[in-house]
Amino acid sequence: MAKATKRNPWAWIPTLYFAQGIPFIFINMVTMVMFTEMGMNKTDATLYTGWLYLPWVIKPFWGPFVDIIRTKRWWTVVMQLCVAIGLAAIAFTLPLPDKTEIANGVPASAFTICLFFYFLTAFCSATHDIASDGFYMIALDTNQQSMFVGIRSTFYRCASVFGQGGLVMIAGYLESVTGSVSSGWMWTVSGCSAFFALVFLWHAFILPYPANDRPVGGEGKKTAGDIAREFIGSFGTFFKKKYVILAILFMLLYRLPEAQVVKLCQVFLLAPVNEGGLGLSQMEVGFAYGTLAIIGLTVGGIIGGICAANGGLKKWIWPMALATSLNCVAYIILSQIQPDYATMAGKITTWSCIILEQFAYGFGFTAFMLFMMYFADGPYKTSHYAICTAFMALGMMLPGMAAGWIMETVFDGSYKMFFFWVLACNLATWTVTALVRPKIDPAYGAKNKK
Repeated sequence: MAKATKRNPWAWIPTLYFAQGIPFIFINMVTMVMFTEMGMNKTDATLYTGWLYLPWVIKPFWGPFVDIIRTKRWWTVVMQLCVAIGLAAIAFTLPLPDKTEIANGVPASAFTICLFFYFLTAFCSATHDIASDGFYMIALDTNQQSMFVGIRSTFYRCASVFGQGGLVMIAGYLESVTGSVSSGWMWTVSGCSAFFALVFLWHAFILPYPANDRPVGGEGKKTAGDIAREFIGSFGTFFKKKYVILAILFMLLYRLPEAQVVKLCQVFLLAPVNEGGLGLSQMEVGFAYGTLAIIGLTVGGIIGGICAANGGLKKWIWPMALATSLNCVAYIILSQIQPDYATMAGKITTWSCIILEQFAYGFGFTAFMLFMMYFADGPYKTSHYAICTAFMALGMMLPGMAAGWIMETVFDGSYKMFFFWVLACNLATWTVTALVRPKIDPAYGAKNKK
């Protein structure tokens, strides 16, 4: 039977990008909640989860191998299997140590075995990101890429919402059933592993075999010298691109506010009222993020994709950049009024702010994704896009690592002051947007334009 070179994108883009988002969100964001629930202080938790960003930061150093060796489809499917195995290993080692042991003085370094498997899973997930993003650009033409950029962003963010909401809610329920925080999370992560095993089977069957999905330099056997030349070429051509320094600054700073918010937003919702939080339970946070937030996310992502496909990136980059500040505004409102979640008015206020935050992300992130695809275009688009996303990851990693220290030390544990600080960081986002916009081709991303 002939292998299908094309399939309806709806059959694989939603599942591919939902699967791409789950391990990233779990490792870099949900783990923050898990570690604090297991007894770690915020400074240690943000530091450890910040370091777990490292594989996404350094992935350009092995990204070219995905371009040079085997096909993007092969790498995508194999890495999904590896992530399933890695998540199973994390689940198996999670009970060591438990919350009581930490409270009795067991140091955070006792998480070493678990963190080792975290890092391996993060490495496989980062490689999967490289391959699946390259596959997206190869399997679709430029018009389809523009049309589906909002869809892929929406399903990626749905994974984020499910991770920050659904997984937290499931873990909270299982904790109440088992009577153990670590056991609740162990079974939750085990479920993620089983999900990824199913994703591996689905994509092994459903992903098309694009005719141009070939290693750079051809299918034939490559010598070490051939691989080295292609490897060097992929880096050299990236840093020879026009306005590369400005583009790197954009990728580092566009998400500066978000990088800090995502580390502490759920911790803020869970924190007791007398500590400046809202005092929600894990189940309540999970419900808010796992259900209602999807409304804002979906609407924002779809509207962002439609706008970009019709007006182009250059036209919409400013409105999208301005929209990203709404996530800070949402948490400023919540930290100022601290609505009583036990009342219907408190629930509506909390839900509305979370929906607003998710809408801002879904709409604003569209411009960022399109810019990276625009800048990465060329013979080495897969490895160049990996370099772009690595700078994006670095821009998320460093501020995220410092977020807990900034909140606890600089602002003396004040969520109110912290969220105002994050709002001020939008000045960096707006500055790089103003500088990069004149460099963008007005036709890029616009409907019926190449």
